[in-house]
Amino acid sequence: MDKILEGLVSSSHPLPVKRVIVRRVVESAETPLSQAQCRAMFALSTRLILQGPDPFQRQVGRQVLEAYARFHRDEFEAFFNRGLVLGLLQRGYGGLGSRDPAILDYVQAGLRLIISCPSVLELFALLQVEALRMVCERPAPPLCARLCQLLGDFPQCLPRGRKLSLAFCQQLVRSMAHFQSQGSLEPELRLYVSQVTQVSSLLRSIWKAEPDTLLSSLQELFAVISSTDTSFEPSVALASLVQHIPLQMITVLIRSLTTDPNVKDASMTQALCRMIDWLSWPLAQHVETWVIALLKGLAAVQKFTILIDVTLLKIELVFNRLWFPLVRPGALAVLSHMLLSFQHSPEAFHVLVPHVVNLVHSFKSNGLPSSTTFLVQLTELIHCMMYHYSGFPELYEPILEAVKREAYAPRIFFEASRPPWFTPRSQQDCSEYLRFLLDRLHEEERTLKALSSAKPSETMMSDESLAQETANKAQVFTEAPCTGGEERTLIERMFGGKLQTSICCLNCKSTSQKEEPFTDLSLAFCPPTSLENVDMQSITHSSEVKDDCMVQTSIVASSPVEESALDTSLAVSDGCETVMNEGILKDLLPAELSSENVTDSDLYKVQDSKNVSQKPVSENTPSVTDLLNYFLAPEILNGDNKYYCEKCASLQNAEKIMQIMEEPEYLILTLLRFSYDPKCHIRRKILDNVSLPLILELPVKRTASSLGVVSRGWSVDVEFSDTGENLAKKLKPSGAEEVCCPELVPYVLSSVVVHSGISSESGHYYSYARNITGSGPSLGLCHQSKTMALASHSSLLAGEISHAVIENDLDANEMSKEWFLFNDSRVTFTSFQSVQKITSRFPKDTAYVLLYKKQNCSSGFNANSANGLWVNGDPPLQKELMDAITKDNKLYLQEQELSARTQALQAASASCSFRPNGFDDNDPPGSCGPTGGGGGGGFSTIGRLVF
Repeated sequence: MDKILEGLVSSSHPLPVKRVIVRRVVESAETPLSQAQCRAMFALSTRLILQGPDPFQRQVGRQVLEAYARFHRDEFEAFFNRGLVLGLLQRGYGGLGSRDPAILDYVQAGLRLIISCPSVLELFALLQVEALRMVCERPAPPLCARLCQLLGDFPQCLPRGRKLSLAFCQQLVRSMAHFQSQGSLEPELRLYVSQVTQVSSLLRSIWKAEPDTLLSSLQELFAVISSTDTSFEPSVALASLVQHIPLQMITVLIRSLTTDPNVKDASMTQALCRMIDWLSWPLAQHVETWVIALLKGLAAVQKFTILIDVTLLKIELVFNRLWFPLVRPGALAVLSHMLLSFQHSPEAFHVLVPHVVNLVHSFKSNGLPSSTTFLVQLTELIHCMMYHYSGFPELYEPILEAVKREAYAPRIFFEASRPPWFTPRSQQDCSEYLRFLLDRLHEEERTLKALSSAKPSETMMSDESLAQETANKAQVFTEAPCTGGEERTLIERMFGGKLQTSICCLNCKSTSQKEEPFTDLSLAFCPPTSLENVDMQSITHSSEVKDDCMVQTSIVASSPVEESALDTSLAVSDGCETVMNEGILKDLLPAELSSENVTDSDLYKVQDSKNVSQKPVSENTPSVTDLLNYFLAPEILNGDNKYYCEKCASLQNAEKIMQIMEEPEYLILTLLRFSYDPKCHIRRKILDNVSLPLILELPVKRTASSLGVVSRGWSVDVEFSDTGENLAKKLKPSGAEEVCCPELVPYVLSSVVVHSGISSESGHYYSYARNITGSGPSLGLCHQSKTMALASHSSLLAGEISHAVIENDLDANEMSKEWFLFNDSRVTFTSFQSVQKITSRFPKDTAYVLLYKKQNCSSGFNANSANGLWVNGDPPLQKELMDAITKDNKLYLQEQELSARTQALQAASASCSFRPNGFDDNDPPGSCGPTGGGGGGGFSTIGRLVF
């Protein structure tokens, strides 16, 4: 039969004929053969497998070998013995060298055929030794991958014993360091990547089965990449091992590396540079995590010179990796950390500036969704860096042009919604426009509802009668407020709230109540700081007096309030309404101004004591909470502002209390910054800075308790320094705390409209807005607000404790959210810190309209979202001075390293070293412990420490 087979493969018969003959040869394997015949058949099939000149002959050899070995197992066991296998692995076969992967293919096929035979154990022991020998000879990627495949299929062939296992893993890491791709075409590169993956997968399985081998493998890995030998450059294939290292080991390993006294700075620099090179490996995962962790670890021990040198050396390479989609996410994370941590000079960022425009154009041109996403992230990073290192307009102008977003000009919308009294091409009041717009939308929806509810028979009516019917229905909707939630308009559901005004006559104790809807609250400023010097007698005499700047609320779908009980005069300043209570001002004026012949001009001197040319006397910056508390504080109506009591049929002193009965989903607050100066006949702007709380708590009265409470005496313990909020609280009736306990409803700041200018006649508007990717607060926030409300009996309006607690708890999460600055056609990335500091940095730019979003208890804050940036917006120094500072800083950092390194070594000697001493459970995965520094991963945060 062997003669037939040998003649078959060498004959010139057609291929179909050869296949028929091969089939018959295979079927004849069941026939009894002598030992010599079997051996000859095995030798012939082996020769065909290893030396067959074409794939057909090698396939015939495998088929015949498997068929005859199955029916003649004893004979094949005797043939496939230790001597044959050892000769194949050490000397090869004929002209076939021992380093040919075909040798391993044949050995693996033979092991599969005798797996149930006793002699296989001897071959396993042989292969354990030979596998270690072959790895020590640094096999090429094809042979190494084939060996790893054999060891993966037959784990019994892996070197046994702790010493041999450690040696095998270390030598396999060394072998991977010598891997080089044999081609540059895509099929060749794909084959190379698959071979490397095969090797790294074997190491992963060994580390999982024998954890003791992991740390020694990592030691070998670091020894390879930290080598300063310029004659050898480790292969980037080592990057494939990183994804198999548990992330829980980051903390202990990085700390051990950065504090090991045997690791020199030059070695650490080489290791970091080579790890950054690993970002080019296409299938490696978590490489960026380890790179960033090492950067943080070096910053923790103040090795800033290494970080500076590596950043300047490799940041351009990292940026170039953004061109390749497979490695783009990791490269962007490392690039962000490098840029945001390199804060002592713009040098690193300016290295990238010439390359930004081309990359941005590439992202825009390919149109892929992933490219669009990365373009947004890159744009935010670039904007942040240009803002941080401002002062180079000629350098940044091409980038700004490239990353500029298309702007939408809402001319059509504005023309349709322009208030009739707005003059074209002159500044108008944005608060007044917003109020008009909401009212128009509200009325339009009501009209549409009236039209849609018309009966089908009305379609036959004339146009005139139909219009009349529609007008009547719209009037009904306007006059009768909606009671059912399904009948409320969109504006009412989003911005609508209810405000209850109660006036209690202090003579007969009768109470008049009125409940009105509102869409925004206009907040006046607290009493001027000049009132701090008023004497106690004056305060006691006028006692419960509120400042002249009364607040007027915007009423949805209702006419202006014309209540005869309120003797007020209305001053309108382009939509900024304030009520001037002259009688109250006379009572609050100092003695020399409290005469009967006080003029109107004298009155307005008190109101406008904080104008453009004057600085506030008090250093305490009022907050929006203070203005809201002042708005809701009780007020005494006396003097010229007495209340006409119908029961007494005369003007009487009265107490006025406003309470919010129903909170809106979105709370709009307008700060009344514009006041009329009758002396100069101009509208002045109040430029006082106002602190903008991220978390605002709105006191809402939930229970329908009686408000006809008799005031049981007034608190007179008013001190000379009491102004604003404290004065308003001390002017409450002493029994007011027992009336009701409002619930504090939490709101989070969503947007701020800023007015830039010194008057209402000119200036500029721009706005800040927060990118809300998740909704609402945690249950803890809502529960905490309710708890604090119950605990605030003595401070119904202030809520200082709960406000401080909640804002401290949520600042970290909410600060990390993204904020944007909308300034005409330009949209830039900014931070909440910039929103808070806008007036202190630019005195003419003041917050005017605020939008807060109600936080519902059913949702939670998304702490992982992402991503607002804290940047230092101070103006840059001159280049010469910056260069000198940079040079001096570098010398200073080198001195600091000596001290820090000594301290770190002392701490490390007491904790851990780069040896298998277990894991540190005190620090979370991915961190560098409490001493870590140098910015954050990605660009969601910016460390204040330089590196």
